[in-house]
Amino acid sequence: MTTHRSPAAPVGRTVRILRVTSAVLASFLAFLVLAVVLGAYVPAIPKAGVIGPVLGGQYPFHIALIALVAAVLAALAWRGGLVRWGRVVTVVTTLCALGALVIGGVQFRAAQNAGADVSFGQVFTEPAYPATEPDTTRTYASPEGEPLRVDAYLPSEKEAGKAGKAGRTGEKAPAVVLAHSGGFHTFDKSDLRGTGRWLADHGVAVFAVDYRLARSDRPTWNKAPQDLVSALSWVRKNADEYGVDRSRVSLGGMSAGGTLAMNTAYRLHNGTIEAADGATPEPPASVIGFYPGTDVRQMWKDDVTGTREAAELFTGGTPQEHPDRYREVSPTGDVRAGLPRTLLVVGDRDRSARPETVTGFGDALRRKGVDTEIRELPFAEHAFDDAYGSLTSQTSRQILLDFLTKDTR
Repeated sequence: MTTHRSPAAPVGRTVRILRVTSAVLASFLAFLVLAVVLGAYVPAIPKAGVIGPVLGGQYPFHIALIALVAAVLAALAWRGGLVRWGRVVTVVTTLCALGALVIGGVQFRAAQNAGADVSFGQVFTEPAYPATEPDTTRTYASPEGEPLRVDAYLPSEKEAGKAGKAGRTGEKAPAVVLAHSGGFHTFDKSDLRGTGRWLADHGVAVFAVDYRLARSDRPTWNKAPQDLVSALSWVRKNADEYGVDRSRVSLGGMSAGGTLAMNTAYRLHNGTIEAADGATPEPPASVIGFYPGTDVRQMWKDDVTGTREAAELFTGGTPQEHPDRYREVSPTGDVRAGLPRTLLVVGDRDRSARPETVTGFGDALRRKGVDTEIRELPFAEHAFDDAYGSLTSQTSRQILLDFLTKDTR
């Protein structure tokens, strides 16, 4: 006599396996998105307040999608019999999705207010730097036998005309010399390729430069600013070759690069720095600091995400050991009347270049009558433009373009 096994047994096991799998995956995703969203809204929360502003601020729509996937998985587990657990996780992940979408909505409004032509395609398809190359790479100086290179991103004649003084084809382009981030001791000019290519496509010539990086045996407090002086001088000397308007060459940078750019530009204006070789160039037409350290002593004191190490490598020691060096390299010590136009951009969740520090520095410039623009981006952490396609990155590029092409006559 043959006994037939009921098909209900394997079907039941399959359902249980799927239910458990959905529950485990939903739990993991729920924990992740909850930590990110809570951290984005409340940066004071330990650990979550570190990853939340970074992931939630740069990828809010991605986080919303992940939360919705978790909600669907939790709902399946709920229907499969895990009623109480499934209900709770479904509610939590749905709320997280809504919270992430609110972040995206706030950032979208900020982008619109800045006049950015938002591309949601970029938001989802370009989470990192684009694979672009400079139009040319040259050596602009070789201090102590170390060649320093510059990547040039050049606009077409048509785009240069749009950004020129009169908006005519054939006009020379405005230009900006940009210094990269990296705490004075890491990274290089290639980090600026996305911004460089985008600005060039919109009519601004970009010269992304390397500068001497600090090491434990080589502080560069008196070297890196000299490198930016040399870079500024080189661009002006080669302005005709690259179709650049000499009177509209600006100097800027990101993070530590912004600190160097502001310090160098202001000291050129104040007459407290000279070129190591050749004639000292005139101060730049304007200055840009994206999430910059405005006071290197404060960087050392705060000791957030490596700022103390960066300050000590850069200056060769502590503020107590080298107070004069710290004063010399801090833009706060160079605030005077008559400084070049200045743009300051910072995220409202920045822990390294705290927004109140950057805006306070901008207010100090304004009190001296310096034409200063301060922009604070919502739900944005330090290096908010690392995610090239993010809303904060698209917004900041538009702000930078408008500043560089503004007719100040």
